[in-house]
Amino acid sequence: MEEYKVALKALVDEFSLEGVFVPDNIDDIYVVRSDVSRPGLPLCGFFEFFEGGRIQIMGKMELSYLFGLSDEERKKSITAFLSRNVVCVVVTTGLDIPEEMIDYFKQYNTPLFRTASNTSDFMAALIASLNIHLAERVSLHGVLVEVYGEGVLLLGDSGMGKSETAIELVKRGHRLIADDSVDIKRVSAKTLVGSAPELIRHYVEMRGIGIVDIRRIFGMGSVKLSEKIDLIINIENWVEGKMYERFGLDDEYTDILGIKIPSITVPVTPGRNLAVIIEIAAMNHRQKKMGYNTAEEFNKKLMNMYGED
Repeated sequence: MEEYKVALKALVDEFSLEGVFVPDNIDDIYVVRSDVSRPGLPLCGFFEFFEGGRIQIMGKMELSYLFGLSDEERKKSITAFLSRNVVCVVVTTGLDIPEEMIDYFKQYNTPLFRTASNTSDFMAALIASLNIHLAERVSLHGVLVEVYGEGVLLLGDSGMGKSETAIELVKRGHRLIADDSVDIKRVSAKTLVGSAPELIRHYVEMRGIGIVDIRRIFGMGSVKLSEKIDLIINIENWVEGKMYERFGLDDEYTDILGIKIPSITVPVTPGRNLAVIIEIAAMNHRQKKMGYNTAEEFNKKLMNMYGED
């Protein structure tokens, strides 16, 4: 599996961290783990299962412990900790950092930063950011749009009208995330997030016209940088004799990066309004998530009717 990384400097800029000690090689330091740690036990001398590749977070508890030790014990604790190739340490809540402690970080050339945020809020935000930066990913040929708050991924062969449908959806008040190529990241065990490659972000290719800048034509409200993928719609040519879903009782799923996403197949024939069909599909999916399944309710009515007979 490919290993992804994010530059430490990029995270420093993202969270506006104050550099207490920034080594000269900061541009060469990368984070490869999305886990972060509070080094309470390591500072006490317990290093089993300790991983230096994680960003280490120190709050009031860690600093209070360290400066409750004798000078010799404190030196032993900090140097044993920093000798484990710690990628960096962030001190939270804007706490004062004694010069003695900064000197140890300089000695081991370990980056030391500070944030005014409290420990819990900072850790939650940092983990969420790292999950995105370091997520497993794949690129698919398709179109990603937001329809009534649902992230809808349109898949299908070239020439099926996906781009034209996306523009029609934008005209109807929905938003474009990506056209032609969709970068998909697995940001959690159940969540996929799609975005457009930076080069083609907000652009749509229309055969016969060329490249269209959706943001400039329809305004900032017509586009979005990324979106959670809630539903996949496979668009294909109508195949005579093929059985297509007509009641919606059987759920289909498409597996992407190990996550199964609800999906439907929409056959294309002349005169079908794809934009309207996609709107209905998005609203129907949203309704299911809120606990109401039209197909099941209709089936219950049929069963009750025949049961009465």
